[in-house]
Formats: sequence, C-alpha cells, structure tokens
Amino acid sequence: MSGGSQPYGMVQDAALAVDGDKIAWVGPRSALPAEYSDWSVEDFGDRLITPALIDAHTHVVFGGNRAVEFEMRLNGASYEEIARAGGGILSTVKATRAASEDAPLNDALTRVDALLAEGVACIEVKSGYGLDVETELKMLRVARRIGQARPVRVKTSFLGAHAVPPEYAERADDYIRDVCIPTLRRAHEEGLVDAVDGFCEGIAFNTAQIAEVFDVAKELNLPVKLHAEQLSNLGGAALAASYGALSADHIEYLDEDGVSAMAQAGTVGVLLPGAFYTLRETQVPPVDLLRQYGVPIALATDCNPGSSPLTSLLLTMNMACTLFRLTPEEALAGVTCHAAQALGLEDTGLLAAGQRADLAVWDVSHPAELSYRIGFNPLHKRIFGGV
Repeated sequence: MSGGSQPYGMVQDAALAVDGDKIAWVGPRSALPAEYSDWSVEDFGDRLITPALIDAHTHVVFGGNRAVEFEMRLNGASYEEIARAGGGILSTVKATRAASEDAPLNDALTRVDALLAEGVACIEVKSGYGLDVETELKMLRVARRIGQARPVRVKTSFLGAHAVPPEYAERADDYIRDVCIPTLRRAHEEGLVDAVDGFCEGIAFNTAQIAEVFDVAKELNLPVKLHAEQLSNLGGAALAASYGALSADHIEYLDEDGVSAMAQAGTVGVLLPGAFYTLRETQVPPVDLLRQYGVPIALATDCNPGSSPLTSLLLTMNMACTLFRLTPEEALAGVTCHAAQALGLEDTGLLAAGQRADLAVWDVSHPAELSYRIGFNPLHKRIFGGV
C-alpha cells in the first residue's frame, strides 16, 4: 500500500527508512539513497509490510454484554423488536450508567488488545451508551484513557444521538435539546470530542433531529459522521453529505441519490459486515454504485455488545469480500488509506515519506492472504510510531 501503480501499490524487494515516528523514504532497495545506507537495518526477509490497520468505527467502551439478546434473536426476535421492548442499545445503557469509570476501561482494553494483536494502530471509539450528561462524558474520558494505557491512536466520536433513553420515551426532540446538545458542548469544552456521530433510523432519530446536532457540531468546528441507511432509507447519508461528513456508515439501504451526494461531498462509505452478519441481514450495501461514483470504501469492526461483538479486523476483511464481494485489494484499502480518510487523518494509512511509521509486518507472500484466511492471524510485528 505505497500508492504505486502496481496492484496494491506493491514494491518488490523494498526498503523503508524510518526517522523517529515518521517514514523518511520508501521504494525499491536498489534505489535507496546513499544518506540512508549507514542506518541500522532490520531485515524482514520476504515478509509483507503494509500500513498498520485502522478500525474506523467501534463502540468498544460499554458495560455488560448482550449474549441473552443474541439468544433471543436466534429464537425469532428481530433487532427492532428487541429494541422496542427495552433491550438492544437501552440494555447496554443501563449497564454502562451503573459502571464505574475503571470497569468499562478494563473491559475495553481486552477488546483493544485483540485488535492490536492483528496489527491495528488506530481506532475510533464512540460514546452513545450513556444518553445522559455524566455517562456520555465518562465514556469519552475512558476512550481517551485507552490511548494512554496502550500504544494506539484513539479518535473519539460523540454519539449522544444514538437512542432515546427511557426517561425521554416518546420525547426525542426534548432529549436532543435538553441532553444531547448540552452534553456535546460540555464534552467539546473538555477536549473529549474529535467528531460527532448520530444514528438516523426509525428506532433512533430522524433527519431533522440529526440536523440539530450537526448544526451545533458545525458551530463547534467538529467534523460529522453518521450511522445511516442501516435498516431503512431515511436520507441520512445525503443529509450527512450536505454537512461535508467524513463518513456515512452501514449504508445497506443507500440509494443512488445518496451515493451521488456522498461522492460530491467526499464522504467515505464505511461498511460494517460484522453487523450485517450478526443480524443476518439480506440487504447488501450498493458496492457497485459506490465504485461507479468513486466513493471510497472503508471497513470497520463496529465492535459493540449487540449487533457486532467482533474484535477482528482481519475477519472483517474476509466478511467484506465474502458477503459484499469486495476484492482483497479493496478490503486492504478499506482498513488503511480509506479508513484514515473516514477519520479525517492525512498522516497515516499509506507507506509514503512523511506518513507516521505505523506499520504491520506479515508472514504472508501476497496481500490477498490477509482477506483470504478465516480465523488466522499472520502478524509478525506491529510498529507504532517507529517503535
């Protein structure tokens, strides 16, 4: 993934010079400039080196788990039925509100460690399981602490518009104005927010309610992203694109108008095959339309306790190829350069001079192996900021 003209941007018999936490030079070893010839050398033999992986959509901070709801679904209950009965997101809200700050951190680190073991160096972490001021702030503080506890880059997204809490049942507008927006302002004041997200769906919030939140994000100069068109088409992706969104995520029910709007705005489509698989969905994202319009496609685990209890980005790549018919090259771009774009990052995701030296070294002979294998981790070494 060097951005070259060969498939995958591959460079055979390559050399890569690292200066501090940055890549200084990359190219064929035969062309290595003389100024680097006396630097210390680590020979990785015939192994493959890629950018370290990026998980651009996760909910790794939460309390409890939802194994019982998993069982309910297998006994015939739908995602919407579980949500409307007070399960789903709201059951995790109850557990997260009751937890101390340390318990969700310790649990989250077990999930983060699984991702790091597969070569991940950057993760996005959302709030959204508090739905009150203090718990939303607690979740964002925990997300920040992940980056202090582990060698990983963390980007946070405020997801106060994730669900309507029980105390605001049938009063979604009041919740947005009384809780969500004031919490966003406070989180921004505390430096806890890198982006603003929402869930635009019949069981969550409509486009007008999301627009209220996005207007405040714009006022605060925060980028936006959106859970859109997962279960139906409410026009969420087009709304997000109208705000110049970094990404629209899930997008199974996205139509051509939405794809066109995303293309014009430069909004990345983030596909989440773990949720598609777990919920046994049948509506496949419009991959051909995304290709036709040149919309970058990213992939992420969507790690969460309900619809995607997935902590393997390698398995995510395989799922995207098998379920959505992405090519292995698209899958690798989806967890490197396009994932970086979905987070608004310009200094990672490619092997190029000036990029962060976040690298993954693999015991494989061809990049397609990363998507081809199931339940197999060929990581040899993860390099984070040159270390």
